[in-house]
Amino acid sequence: MIDLSVNLNKIALIRNSREGNFPDVVAHGRTCLDAGANGITVHPRPDQRHIRPGDVRDLAALCSARGVEFNVEGNPFAGALGSYPGLLPLVMETRPQQCTLVPDSNDQLTSDHGFDLTRDGTRLEPIIQQLKDAGIRVSLFMDPVKAQISLAKEVGADRIELYTGPFAEAVTNQSADVDRIFAEHWAAAEHALHLGLGVNAGHDLNLINLRRYRTLPGLQEVSIGHALTVDAISMGLSNAVAAYVSCLAGD
Repeated sequence: MIDLSVNLNKIALIRNSREGNFPDVVAHGRTCLDAGANGITVHPRPDQRHIRPGDVRDLAALCSARGVEFNVEGNPFAGALGSYPGLLPLVMETRPQQCTLVPDSNDQLTSDHGFDLTRDGTRLEPIIQQLKDAGIRVSLFMDPVKAQISLAKEVGADRIELYTGPFAEAVTNQSADVDRIFAEHWAAAEHALHLGLGVNAGHDLNLINLRRYRTLPGLQEVSIGHALTVDAISMGLSNAVAAYVSCLAGD
C-alpha cells in the first residue's frame, strides 16, 4: 500500500489572502485524515507565503494525537527570517516523523529540481545526522539520477523523494518523452531499493498521471497538494482525498 500524505500549503495560501484564519488549515488537515489520508505534509518557506511556523506546530500536535506521519519539507540551509526561525530549528522543535530536505531558494515559485550532492553532500551530511539523532527520518528531494541517489545513501539519507515534475508535464502534454522519463524513474527507484533507501515521490502528481506512477517499484509514499486541492473545488475535500487513496490502491 502506498501512503498518501496531503500537502496543505495551498489551503494556507488561500487563508493568507485575507486576515484571520479562514480556511482553517488544521481543520482541513483533520478532514484529510478523516477521509483516509495517511499523513500530512507542509513546506514552510522563509517568506511565509503559505504555511507559517504556527501551522507547523499545530499540525504536529494534530498528527501526534492521531498517530499519523507528519512530514515537514524545506531547505535545510534556510535561516531565520522575521518570525520564521529557520527550517532546522522548527523541525527540531516539532519533531515530525519525517523531514524532506529540498534544495529550493527563497525566490523559487515552487520546488523544481533535486539536490546536486556532488556540491551539497558535505554540507548536508551533518544536518542529516542531527535529524536522525533526533529520531526523525530523513528524505532527500532527488532527480532520477543513479549517481546522485548513490550519494544520497552515502550522506546518510533514509529515503529519497523523486521529483516527478517532468513526468507529470510529459503526461499532461502527451509527450513522446513520457516513456523515457518513466523508465528513468523506474530505474532510479530500483537503484534506491538496491541501496536500501526508501522511495517517496512528489510534485504535480494527480489522478491521471498517478495511475501509471503508482506502479513504480517499492514506492512507499506520495505527497500531493496542488492537484488534490484543485480537485477538491469540484469534488469536495473528503471526496478528493478518498479518490487519491483509491487510485493509489489500484482501484
